[in-house]
Amino acid sequence: MDKFQFIETEKEGGIGLIKLNRPKVLNALNRTMIREIVQILEEFDLDHSIKVMILTGNGRAFAAGADIDEMADKNTMGMELANQFADWDRISLVKKPVIGAVNGFALGGGFELALACDLLFASDNAKFGFPEVNLGVMPGAGGTQRLTKAIGKTKALAYIWSGDMMSAEEASEYGVVNKVVAPELLMEETIRFAERLAEKAPLSIRLIKESVYKALDYSVYEGMQFERKNFYLLFSSEDQKEGMQAFLEKRKPSFKGK
Repeated sequence: MDKFQFIETEKEGGIGLIKLNRPKVLNALNRTMIREIVQILEEFDLDHSIKVMILTGNGRAFAAGADIDEMADKNTMGMELANQFADWDRISLVKKPVIGAVNGFALGGGFELALACDLLFASDNAKFGFPEVNLGVMPGAGGTQRLTKAIGKTKALAYIWSGDMMSAEEASEYGVVNKVVAPELLMEETIRFAERLAEKAPLSIRLIKESVYKALDYSVYEGMQFERKNFYLLFSSEDQKEGMQAFLEKRKPSFKGK
């Protein structure tokens, strides 16, 4: 039985599935829900049977923003003392791949949660956006940073300033979304890709993710030095020996994540 109040979880075939489950309010994100998401991401990250995680939403939305009722009467010191975004920061520390499957709305905090995923698959009815400007605030869980790195300054400013929504097709064109599919095919396509990743060498997947994210902040030279050390590091793994031996023997490798 699920131990969580606002999410549902499943494990099958090396994939950990996390479903946001407040469909009556379009999966609006309250602090308890974020805490539960982070908790299960960290649990799956330490579970050797899980190779890839998928994050999606039940009902008609991925997540249509933050729970405004929870924040409307807050003041500056209250928000600071509550450390509002501490749980969000932990998402960046997850080592395994996290794939978002976005159906319907991903707005405000929902868009920030989608951008915190490593890859995104979306249904063709998905809508992304930051409406915070219409509430007198702004994104606070990484939206201004991640969207700018993904699509550039001018496009990011236009969307965040205006509060306009981005279609799934636009998100794909800008490189925010990896693939757009019909709604009925969203989970099938996402799981199919996750299954492909689950067959790869887990340590390679982990260090590739680490190296790619360093590329966002490092100079090319610094990033190449970091990449090189991770490349060398993999030569101390059993998986490197197995992968290269399997190649020479013309057989499928059996990776153990060791």
